[in-house]
Amino acid sequence: MNLNTKMEVFFVEISVGDRVEMKKAHPCGGREFEILRVGMDVRIKCLTCRREIMAPRRKIEKNIKRIIGE
Repeated sequence: MNLNTKMEVFFVEISVGDRVEMKKAHPCGGREFEILRVGMDVRIKCLTCRREIMAPRRKIEKNIKRIIGE
């Protein structure tokens, strides 16, 4: 095992106001969300039922299928 290897970390460029499509649907059936807050945690709002969800940034970034825009 080589201990000198570097881990590459990729970040998704998301900002407040962006609309994103997620890989998995919300329980209401909606896949489109609006980004409300970005930091260590990300707050998103389902555009179908208007519920807000707060989850760790890594989990949200992993589940984004595509960024629709503003």
